[in-house]
Amino acid sequence: MPEHLSVNEAQQRIIKKLKPGLIEEVGLIEAPGRVMALDAKASIDLPAFSNSSMDGYALRAEDILNASAENPVTLQVIADIPAGKSPEITVDAGQAARIMTGGKIPEGANAVVPVENTDQADKFFHIELGREVKIFKAAKHGDFIRSRGQSVRAGEVVLPSGKVLTPQDIGALASLGISRVQVYQRPKIALLTTGDELVPPGEPLESGKIYDSNSFMLAAMVEQYGGQVLRLGIAPDKPKSIRQRLELAVSMKADLILSSAGVSVGTYDFVKTVVEESGELDFWRVNMRPGKPLAFGNYRNIPFIGLPGNPVSAFVGFLVFVVPAIHRLAGLNETIWPRIKVRLEHPVESDGRETYFRATVRKKNGQYLASLKDHQGSDNLVGLTRANTLLIIPSGVKSLAIGSEVDAWLLGSMEFA
Repeated sequence: MPEHLSVNEAQQRIIKKLKPGLIEEVGLIEAPGRVMALDAKASIDLPAFSNSSMDGYALRAEDILNASAENPVTLQVIADIPAGKSPEITVDAGQAARIMTGGKIPEGANAVVPVENTDQADKFFHIELGREVKIFKAAKHGDFIRSRGQSVRAGEVVLPSGKVLTPQDIGALASLGISRVQVYQRPKIALLTTGDELVPPGEPLESGKIYDSNSFMLAAMVEQYGGQVLRLGIAPDKPKSIRQRLELAVSMKADLILSSAGVSVGTYDFVKTVVEESGELDFWRVNMRPGKPLAFGNYRNIPFIGLPGNPVSAFVGFLVFVVPAIHRLAGLNETIWPRIKVRLEHPVESDGRETYFRATVRKKNGQYLASLKDHQGSDNLVGLTRANTLLIIPSGVKSLAIGSEVDAWLLGSMEFA
């Protein structure tokens, strides 16, 4: 088995072994954030009929070619058209119809004049309909009319497969009368944490023990990036206990098994051994920092990713490898991280591995400036909460001077102090 794969090679080997899950149909309320499995096509034109984009008067543009404030044109008002009504009139020469925003354009009309360009601006919203209206401004054919089908034509693909559904997508589907969509199922991620030293938060902490942070952090990340968490609990460092929980993941029909700890070279790191008994490992070391001991393979044909036990290493490993895996299982073809270019405010030393440093970025004089946050120990989870980016130091680089430009992954908002 080749050791110390590059980050990119490890990512590609994981993705190549995964494929999207099953397709299900869901209502629009359940659809935000899901990935379209099939193209969504319009069954109607949008708008479905030509309508007014303004409150005003529907008329014939040719009747008011010379209208102005000094030379207004007077038209007979023959109807009132609120939104939601279908007018049964025809606008002829010298006529107009009062119309509200969204109202259907009547036969014969080819333009709308906004009410502010008439003598009815102060009276427009009165229930009583005036018999005449004076027009103070000329109009062109099509002014303030939203023509039928100008946004979408029936049969046109509105949203392609592979699209992550946003709130505006949901609104567009609803506007077309589509109430249910075909999406990929959210992948089920079985989460296992191992270690004799782990104690659930809230329980007394004995000497030599630590609180389990990884299962809570990783479960939150699974949900954040589109997966469903299947909790397998904390397994002691015993092969039998680890095996029992992995079999539980099989019975729960997990799409991916994710573990933290137990994949390094320690005397009590049994996870790799148990996985290989009923599966195989494709690789278990990556040329990165933090997080070199990262395992990938399968257990009973279910993809398996083993993250390091140190919480910062687990966090970084999740972002680099597990997020693309979840996205692939959810129907996405690639994961694109928001990146910015930043300049270092102090020198940086590395060991030549591709390195992800926690940093704080601030904006000054139009530039993003980065400084490392707290110490970079892989156990310093609190320091991670104070960072807003991960600086990416490329493989082979061992030192960078002040002012050097590097890539940074955003961990939160682009609003930097």
